[in-house]
Amino acid sequence: MKKIIPYGRQWIEDDEIKAVVEVLKSDWVTQGSKVEEFERRITEYCGAKFAVVVSSGTAALHIACLSAGIEKDDEVITSPITFVASSNCVLYCGGRPVFADIEEDTANIASGEIKKRIASKTKAIIPVHFAGHPCDLETIGKIDKEHNLIIIEDACHSLGAEYRSQKLEWVKIGSCKHSDMTVFSFHPVKHITTGEGGAVLTNNEDFYEKLLMFRNHGITKEKTRLINKNEGLWYYEMQELGFNYRITDFQCALGIKQLERVDDFVARRREIADKYNEAFKDMEAIITPCEKENVKSSYHLYVIQLKKGLNRKEIFDALREEGIGVQVHYIPVHLQPYYQQNLGYKKGDYPKAEEFYERTLSLPLFPKMSNKEIERVIRIVQKIIHRGKYNQW
Repeated sequence: MKKIIPYGRQWIEDDEIKAVVEVLKSDWVTQGSKVEEFERRITEYCGAKFAVVVSSGTAALHIACLSAGIEKDDEVITSPITFVASSNCVLYCGGRPVFADIEEDTANIASGEIKKRIASKTKAIIPVHFAGHPCDLETIGKIDKEHNLIIIEDACHSLGAEYRSQKLEWVKIGSCKHSDMTVFSFHPVKHITTGEGGAVLTNNEDFYEKLLMFRNHGITKEKTRLINKNEGLWYYEMQELGFNYRITDFQCALGIKQLERVDDFVARRREIADKYNEAFKDMEAIITPCEKENVKSSYHLYVIQLKKGLNRKEIFDALREEGIGVQVHYIPVHLQPYYQQNLGYKKGDYPKAEEFYERTLSLPLFPKMSNKEIERVIRIVQKIIHRGKYNQW
């Protein structure tokens, strides 16, 4: 087996390690000033009013649903082409995830399919910006207003991405201009990392106050929010059933330094995507990712689709043998045994999502990729698919 070029990888420099070490040597390693500083930096970057950083993107999705008031039997519409956390967060609250099929070109949730799934129990929509390509937020926002729903953007793939409305206003994903809350992940393969970590951004102060409590056991010490008599500086109240989803100061120290480089990271991702697009544009066996005119993708993933008739597993295995760390994103959530056994979903429920899954491969893409590694990926993909036994044209 040759050395693998992974599909994703973090990029951590010495100055970022130094920032973490400084916090580890300080008096505060958790719940200190770096948490608040990281939150402030994220809101400034994205253009939102409030941010609450937590221990993972999954935790961020969970407290966003809790803050939205998702309860037993509430329905929340989301995409089947995503990681299971996008819908599990609804189950954690006692609600029911309802899937809507995808757009064939972007693999994002289709607004027309969302409309078909809205029912009396529908309370929220969780659109997923798949691979870093923003959903049609303006159209989804109109659906929200028509039915008085809450929109929670799953932007775990799309820090640094931008969306343009019909008013020709470009906004960063995370500004919450077209939603109630936006969720990010800081897992090592994402645009920036804190090891594990996540964030919820919002412009709604009520949601913000709830998010703070749900992150910390449902506890508040804010004097204006206390229900009983304030007995002194030590006094606190548990007003909700919350969780320990806190993130550490040393993780946030890393996040602060990473955020300083996020635009460079995104620019490099786009540069790599452009190189791939150019290299594969004349290959009939491959459909390259779509990028619509009103978005600027941040390319968390570079996902190709293989034309019908090609054996995806054979191609996957052949690329891995050559050291190309391809991956598949994602197995449609409704095909997972838990969802089939407990929620009654079955194969055939979302045909576009299922067909996308059967034909998709994610190629390596991360900012630290060298030009030599990019050329190697291109050369081997062309060899195996275009010039190899899998070429049917």
